[in-house]
Amino acid sequence: MYKKGFIGLGVMGYPMAGHLSTNNFDVCVFNRTQEKATKWSDKFSGTFCSSPSDVASQSDIIMICVGKDEDVRDVICGDSGILESLNPGTIIIDHTTTSATLAKEMNQIFKDRGCYFLDAPISGGQAGAEAGKLSVMVGGDEESFKKVQIILNSYSKFTKHMGNSGSGQLTKMVNQICIGGLLQALAEGMNFSEKAGLQTEDVMEVITKGAAQSWYMENRWSTMLKDEYDHGFAVDWMRKDLDIIEDEAKRIGANVEATELVNNFYKEVQDLDGGRWDASSLLKRIKDL
Repeated sequence: MYKKGFIGLGVMGYPMAGHLSTNNFDVCVFNRTQEKATKWSDKFSGTFCSSPSDVASQSDIIMICVGKDEDVRDVICGDSGILESLNPGTIIIDHTTTSATLAKEMNQIFKDRGCYFLDAPISGGQAGAEAGKLSVMVGGDEESFKKVQIILNSYSKFTKHMGNSGSGQLTKMVNQICIGGLLQALAEGMNFSEKAGLQTEDVMEVITKGAAQSWYMENRWSTMLKDEYDHGFAVDWMRKDLDIIEDEAKRIGANVEATELVNNFYKEVQDLDGGRWDASSLLKRIKDL
């Protein structure tokens, strides 16, 4: 009987693969850094594989959670990649946030081999991954989505099929557009509160109970106020996502002028050596300026 494969044991993938194991799925894993794979294998029940090809040879469903377009292409098409040992009818679920163009390209590659590719980016951050409460937005073959939903439920609180190949990634772009604008507004609001001489803790207590409430406001205002950013979703990854959005917006003729502005602000955070800071560090940029 085939296993469920998981490639990429980073901040998100590590707990996601762990949830599969604790939900009694027979899991085989691969990570480019063997230390993480060994650590995972020590904590959870599963098999450590030597390459993506090794994962593919043992699996009928493979999840990928890596960094960017190039990483996905490498684990699929590169040396010792998934394509070298693909079993007929395999379903690949890519949780990486990538371009919609890559998703469509990979979908066609697997379709030509009688397999299925689902672009399935996630939202909910590290905390959501660890708690098994991610949101998953899925593009690709709907019947394949239905077949893997029980697997996705191991680490998600909500999953939805969004349409044809690339639709999951396009939905994630909408998510990131909204988050970028929200975080800039939160940073400006907190800075305004401080300048006005208000007790910002009290301000946050009030407005988190009203229409301004959001996940980021609830979970990040305290660390922002303490100037703590060594956690969470890194600025480098946010910039990667916003660059993808800008490229797609040009292609489809969408106005994302506020997103472009926030993307430039994140570049300034990178210039402050803040590439690994949490995305809420837009407040630090304002204060430093």
